[in-house]
Amino acid sequence: MADGLGLGSVYGETLSRIKGQSEAKSKLGIAALMWVSHSERPLKANELCHALGVEIGSADLDGGNVPSIGTLLYCCQGLISVDKEASTLRLIHFSLQEYLRAHPELLTTAHAGMAETCLTYLNSHQVQALSASPPSDFQGTPFLEYSSLYWGRHAKRDLSDYAKKLALKLFGPYGRHISTKILLNAVKQRPFHVNFGIISLFSSLHCASFFGIVSMVAGLVEVGECDINQTDCTGSAPLVWAALNGHEGVVEILLGRDDINPDQRGMYSRTPLWCAAFYGHEGVVKMLLGRDDVTPDTPDGSKRTPLLCAAENGHGEVVKLLLGRKDVNPDKQSVYGRTPLWSAAYYRHEEVVKILLKRDDVSPDKSDINGRTPLWGAAENGNERVVRILLEREDVNPDEPDIYGQTPLWGAAEYGHEGVVKILLDREDVNPRKQNIYGQTPLFCATRAGHTGVVALLQPPGRDPIAPVPFRPLITDVPFP
Repeated sequence: MADGLGLGSVYGETLSRIKGQSEAKSKLGIAALMWVSHSERPLKANELCHALGVEIGSADLDGGNVPSIGTLLYCCQGLISVDKEASTLRLIHFSLQEYLRAHPELLTTAHAGMAETCLTYLNSHQVQALSASPPSDFQGTPFLEYSSLYWGRHAKRDLSDYAKKLALKLFGPYGRHISTKILLNAVKQRPFHVNFGIISLFSSLHCASFFGIVSMVAGLVEVGECDINQTDCTGSAPLVWAALNGHEGVVEILLGRDDINPDQRGMYSRTPLWCAAFYGHEGVVKMLLGRDDVTPDTPDGSKRTPLLCAAENGHGEVVKLLLGRKDVNPDKQSVYGRTPLWSAAYYRHEEVVKILLKRDDVSPDKSDINGRTPLWGAAENGNERVVRILLEREDVNPDEPDIYGQTPLWGAAEYGHEGVVKILLDREDVNPRKQNIYGQTPLFCATRAGHTGVVALLQPPGRDPIAPVPFRPLITDVPFP
């Protein structure tokens, strides 16, 4: 596209000017382009400046090597700019990214060099001297967060022999290194609990499996320094991390060991298969289902099976794989009473709903612990297409109330989903005047919430008015839902 826009020759000429500068300026300009075009996330100015100030292999960080942002931009000859709104650096135009991808010879071994830079930074005396409690702002070490979170991603893409050497050096004190806590703090954003009191259990094998660095996992397993089934401070074994992140090569290595437990439960009783199904890693799911010692219907602590998780997240191909097993119950409920169909309907996964409804052993009207059916969930979430699909079934009651007496129409009216309200009102078997246990109608609910469009549908001109029933609380200990 760059050539089509007439920019290819412009970029080529500008790169020639960058290379025509003094050796130091040319090196700085090319390195800056490499980082901005290959970083795992947009870099702030101080992050990039400090990354460019790292002397690969040096045990110390020299602040004198850190260029100013002005110098950096000058050396790039206008190909990099500062996004003032986000305070990050970016390429001057999206077509430059395409140009660089079309000419990989311009930035050879980019990821290997970036991994070496990150690892040099983490192995420096200044970083190793930091306590295991990461600062919130990283002002003194602005490149610390990026290098901790992403060195492994660059190494996975291209691991040089020197980067491998630097990684093994980092792994020596890894359980006590500040970068470990930074990484696990980020992991806390996932459904995991990290026990930082035993952070040392997050071993080199856990880390290499987390990032999916195949050659390092193979080497660590061969040396046998780590227990292949050891759980870390999140309760997860290395296989869980590899399955969760979809690293098929690492999963294959770990499953090749005779002493591996492929069905080991980790945090919240989640197995490797559960994790792979949750995140939709089809290849890993296939590998695990190929094992006789993996139980495909093992639920987690909330009784959510791998199938339910795949359905909830819309992973249709994984759903098909799991439904291909006779030992998988497609209608098993979670602790909240939700089935795979309920979850797929609520979270708007139309194709998964269709797949599940083809099964004779799936109950399309099974309610959760609140008495809400898949239709109720789809209506509450405004999913018109799934509502229509479910209403085509004769074994779906479109007016089924929940434990509070609230029907699917009530749920759609409460959240202002006009399209779903229209669909349900077209049904003769839907009663728009039906009251919940508090004496409230869908019209009362829509009026209270200010959904004027729904109010007009429930009480249109020319029809008998459906008067909103005033709130009449019952003498009960049941809280308002």
